Amino acid sequence: MENLIQFKTPFVVFFGDATDATFAKTGLGLAQWRPDDCLGQVRLPACGVDAGIPTFSLEAAKAAGARSLIIGSAAVGGGVPDSWVPTLCAAARLGIDIVAGLHVRLASLPGLADAAAQGEARLVDVRVPPPGLPVGTGRKRSGRRLLTIGTDCACGKKYTALALHAELKARGLNSDFRATGQTGIMIAGRGLPLDAVVADFLTGAAEILSPDNTADHWDIVEGQGALFHPGYLQVTVGLLVGSQPDALVACHEVGRQVIGGWEAFPLPSINALIERAVALGSLTNPAVRCVGISLNTAQVPPAERQAVLARYAAASGLPCVDPLIDGVGPIVERLLAEFP
Repeated sequence: MENLIQFKTPFVVFFGDATDATFAKTGLGLAQWRPDDCLGQVRLPACGVDAGIPTFSLEAAKAAGARSLIIGSAAVGGGVPDSWVPTLCAAARLGIDIVAGLHVRLASLPGLADAAAQGEARLVDVRVPPPGLPVGTGRKRSGRRLLTIGTDCACGKKYTALALHAELKARGLNSDFRATGQTGIMIAGRGLPLDAVVADFLTGAAEILSPDNTADHWDIVEGQGALFHPGYLQVTVGLLVGSQPDALVACHEVGRQVIGGWEAFPLPSINALIERAVALGSLTNPAVRCVGISLNTAQVPPAERQAVLARYAAASGLPCVDPLIDGVGPIVERLLAEFP
């Protein structure tokens, strides 16, 4: 029942007039993990996000062979600002497919369906869960599972899961990356958009995403939301219960103090996050435990980075890495030692 997402390549990423990279993780992730298919980016004049790839006008993108324009940014709540719609309509009239993983349907945007019909372009909605998802059962399944969790949204859960999967595969081990968000699904080509699933079926969807498997197999499940987030904690709970993780990896951006967009809510400590995640996950897997910490140290001066990593490692007793700089080898070593 996995939701297969297919769109035409090569593509360009549309960042609109986004100014905060936190809300542009889809486009930034695609630029990094699918570089062979990503021609470049399309940005409105006020855009403050730059993926470091060529910038195109729509006409230049079409001439370069772009077959899809992927909306790579979103406002809070997953909407499309009115200022973006004329550009999307213009792209569709040029015959470029529009791809989005937003909560709103593309065909509902003013004039976009007509523009797509004129240009014979497709409107591809990624964030559409399949019908017939079941309620969770809690039944213990075979195989092993690792879930990434975070102190906030957009703090490295997807990147860490992808890096862990790549490291396991590089070591010749049996692993699958299980995508749960629009960017992950676009990268992997399959998955379930967990944050678009009706709450009653979240745990059932997580069970389907990580089915029975062989004893040596690891499902690396992309985390969503955050347990201390007042708006998006539900999907994290569903994943903790439904995916039945054996192992957890906690993710955090060093220097971030409050929940992004909810400044009245401070971030939890790493240890508080782990404690709460283990308590919730133990409902369906009493043996769940954390095996590592993944830090985004982009805001840390290089001379201080090792001391920061050492401080988090000492406080938690767990291997601590910045996957962009250090890789995830130490966490995988701990994982394999804990689960031989």
